[in-house]
Amino acid sequence: MEGTERGKGKAWMPLLFSLILILGMVLGFNLRDSLRGKRDINTVVERNDRLEQVIDLINEKYVDSINGDHLYKDAISGILKSLDPHTVYIPAEDMQDINDDMEGGFSGIGVEFSIVRDTIEVTSVIDKGPASQVGIELGDQLIKVGDSVVAGVNITSSRIINMLKGKQKSNVSLTIKHFFSPALKQVSITRDLIPLYSVDAGIMLDRFTGMIKINRFSATTHKEFADALKRLKNDGAKQLIIDLRDNPGGYLDQATQIADELIDGNKLIVYTQGTHAAKTEYTANLKGLFEKGKVIILMDESSASASEILAGAVQDWDRGLIVGRRSFGKGLVQEPYEMGDGSELRLTVAKYYTPSGRSIQRSFAKGRAAYQADYEKRFESGELTGKDLFVLVDTTKYYTANHRVVYSGGGIKPDVYVPYDTMHISADMRNRIASAGLKTAIWDYFLTHRSKLKYRNIQTFLNSFDDEDKIIDGYLASVNPLIRRKVGKELSRPANRKYFQTHIRAQIARFLFKDNGYYAVLAEDDNVINRALELLDEGEYSDIISGKSE
Repeated sequence: MEGTERGKGKAWMPLLFSLILILGMVLGFNLRDSLRGKRDINTVVERNDRLEQVIDLINEKYVDSINGDHLYKDAISGILKSLDPHTVYIPAEDMQDINDDMEGGFSGIGVEFSIVRDTIEVTSVIDKGPASQVGIELGDQLIKVGDSVVAGVNITSSRIINMLKGKQKSNVSLTIKHFFSPALKQVSITRDLIPLYSVDAGIMLDRFTGMIKINRFSATTHKEFADALKRLKNDGAKQLIIDLRDNPGGYLDQATQIADELIDGNKLIVYTQGTHAAKTEYTANLKGLFEKGKVIILMDESSASASEILAGAVQDWDRGLIVGRRSFGKGLVQEPYEMGDGSELRLTVAKYYTPSGRSIQRSFAKGRAAYQADYEKRFESGELTGKDLFVLVDTTKYYTANHRVVYSGGGIKPDVYVPYDTMHISADMRNRIASAGLKTAIWDYFLTHRSKLKYRNIQTFLNSFDDEDKIIDGYLASVNPLIRRKVGKELSRPANRKYFQTHIRAQIARFLFKDNGYYAVLAEDDNVINRALELLDEGEYSDIISGKSE
């Protein structure tokens, strides 16, 4: 039932932490952290034909037939294995999706969808986007794209995404069925640039506290952040939480521009330096939008690179507190070099250093396998779920503006540690929340009750919505008796039922208020956010910033 025009499954909740998923995230870090400008590799180095000669010889003389492209890729992979884990080669066929993600948009029609009972159903429509302009609404069914029927048991999200994407200003014909009408309707849509937002949410958590959640640092992140911050200030925000959890990084300049909104004067934000790269300093130079007022940055083991640049600057200048768990530990900067065939080499050219002079890069001396196994070690040691057990590799002391001690290597260590909340995350519960059956039950409820789901704002919804148990009953009625009994037993535990209800409410809130609604619901039971709110409301924040609590 998952699928969106982006292909990210954003119409439904983000997946919870699991070791299996987390071990695969290192590739994401590799693809995201880079300088902005691409360079043609031929303008940098002279051609060396030895590799070309070897591959040509193999093609001409080898005993069996071989695939030349595979030889190139294998050869490049072999070369890069001796370098750092974040220098990567990206084949040409993968570049478009990566560029869409990092440049902040793609050409499409502006809908998100899910596959419900083998039918494409629209779950979100971008305001003033191409689909909205021709009358496509939430709940509409997509029957045809051009002359191709897209309903049926063999339909896939990726196929629909590819059919809906296309060149900007090109036309695509759709046959749709509105939810309240049996008649089919044909519409012609002109594709246009569809934004891929990197700021998931900008919400008020209480009368004076705003929160902005950033999922990556793309080309448009600073503008998105500034727009969200202005709205929150207009709503009364006097203190700010920036959620960088699960944010694997991105463009360095976007992180420094956001830091400039928080840090006053001409203070150093970060500097980069490498063997063949001269020292480059990035400093605050603008009158920022939020240079006064308490700031807390939320981080976890999946916060990397540009996230760590922002957090490191805030921590070193004692501009705010870091709350959560130790970050990933990626302090390397990649520069993209474009190859003749459209592929790209993202080569590590420098290290970055926080204002106090520390590098937060984890050691990769034991090889890539050990480097990527760090998550497992953190989980098995209890660092993620119990105590702050990190053992310093580099014991060199660095100092913040208020002379608090911080350390280099291994990521940004939080000022206030909060373990991962494992109370509700049994495998069975995660599977139930992510199951197609529950998603269908939530979607069916929303469509049949949408006329009465009228709320003035998110807070009114939070105070008034109470149909979670009705949706649970609908879900249980749809599954076979054996599963029904098992789920009923699981939900007899109050904690499990509350967890289930929270995620149901979050999905309904997303349909009504998009991601702001979703994250507003989840924030109520988020142990890291709740700890941050405690710090903001008490003198403990000032004691830590000033160094009195050490």
